[in-house]
Amino acid sequence: MMVGPVLVTTATAKPGDIGVYLEAIGTVTPVYTDSITAQVTGHITAVRYREGQFVHKGDPLIDLDARPYEAQLEQAQGTLEHDQQLLAEAQMDLERYKQAWSRNGIPRQTLEDQEKVVLQDQGTVKYDQGSVHYYQVQIEYCHIISPINGRVGLRLVDPGNLAIADGTTTLVVITQTQPITVIFTLAEDSLEEVLAQMDQGKKLPVEAWDRQMQKKLGTGLLGTVDNQIDTTTGTVRLRATFDNQDNAFFPNQFVNARLRVKTLQNQILIPSSAVQHNGDAAFVYLIQNGQAKMANVKTGVSDAGMIAVEGLHAGDEVANSSFEKLQDGTKVAISKMPLPAAPSETGAP
Repeated sequence: MMVGPVLVTTATAKPGDIGVYLEAIGTVTPVYTDSITAQVTGHITAVRYREGQFVHKGDPLIDLDARPYEAQLEQAQGTLEHDQQLLAEAQMDLERYKQAWSRNGIPRQTLEDQEKVVLQDQGTVKYDQGSVHYYQVQIEYCHIISPINGRVGLRLVDPGNLAIADGTTTLVVITQTQPITVIFTLAEDSLEEVLAQMDQGKKLPVEAWDRQMQKKLGTGLLGTVDNQIDTTTGTVRLRATFDNQDNAFFPNQFVNARLRVKTLQNQILIPSSAVQHNGDAAFVYLIQNGQAKMANVKTGVSDAGMIAVEGLHAGDEVANSSFEKLQDGTKVAISKMPLPAAPSETGAP
């Protein structure tokens, strides 16, 4: 009985570039995380942010009752005005003493004593000015504003709560999410290759993928390498920065980081699925004159379903399906449509 040709799909070997990647588990880490506490003691009169709101630097967040500090500011301003008038009076007396001394109307000691009185009053005025500035700062502390651009967390306090100066109670937490960073670790054996690229001024791209490696969250740039190796794990930490304009990254999220350390150019690329293995040997079924010919290849770097190989030429056509039916010299017919997967041994016939 004659057997017809095996129906296969094919792929064409093409020249191209392929990246060399180092992969690691990473953690999304904000550039800044601000846990804001109270600098003055007072009752909370207003919470001005919404949970999860994106705020800008300078936006109001929380107001405290500033009336006690406003009253103290008025007292300090009154003391300042009083002492400024005393200084003015002492300066007027000094001018009179200078004129009297020039006419030998008073002893030198009286003039010198008055000069010291003026200096003392100047010091008092300066002290009063410091008190005024201090209470102005206290009033500013009563109106808490955002120190950064970022995202506000869940509300931690309510109007009517008492905020304690220099206490441990956090009033609000803000995380900067644009840009955002990913911290990941690499084995110390890979460090030399990375540093060599950075020393040449190259900006190494880093891809971040979700936990299942199904969705790319974004592409950023390697920013820095930590200054020491963790001796317990033999790894070093690296930080990459991402714009995160689409908010695909969330603080403390686990991601898969792929650092591209270099790009191999002018490689012969075929789908990784076209490469078969017989022990340590790799081979493909080269399609020539309607037949499948086994051709040994040497595999190299693989990425995104493609692999670099040696032993083929650009334009070579290789089988990419029906491997269980192929042998060296098998006649084939090329299908233009993807073929269904072969049933498993336990599956339905």
